[in-house]
Amino acid sequence: MKKEFLETLQLDENHERECKLAEGGLPESIWETYSAFANTDGGTILLGVREHRDSFTINGLTDRQIAKYQKNFWSVLNDRNKISKNILLNHHVKVVECDGKKLLEIDIPAADRHDKPVYIGTDSMRGTYRRDYEGDFLCTEASI
Repeated sequence: MKKEFLETLQLDENHERECKLAEGGLPESIWETYSAFANTDGGTILLGVREHRDSFTINGLTDRQIAKYQKNFWSVLNDRNKISKNILLNHHVKVVECDGKKLLEIDIPAADRHDKPVYIGTDSMRGTYRRDYEGDFLCTEASI
């Protein structure tokens, strides 16, 4: 498992993976990525990984950071004024360990068609994202 996990980290970010360092707190851009993954094919966010031009470094997170990030993540995810729909269950957010360092892994499935669009805020026309290759892009009104 460790070898497979390390091999996964050697790949570039793509339409199914997003790495975020998260040193100073839960990244604000995590919500765009959540929306984008939910509205496309799903994907995984890894917190505690530093991205370099062509590679990744596992920085890891402390137990305190992990507890704080999980609490903040679930609080925002369940606030209908911030996120339109929580499509995750407890098993989608987990701590994984690699080289003695802990990461927070968030697996986001593709939302059911009845739950789409998943958007940020209270206006679907201004907060709906989609995932294209390694980027999160705001959807046009026509695509929503």
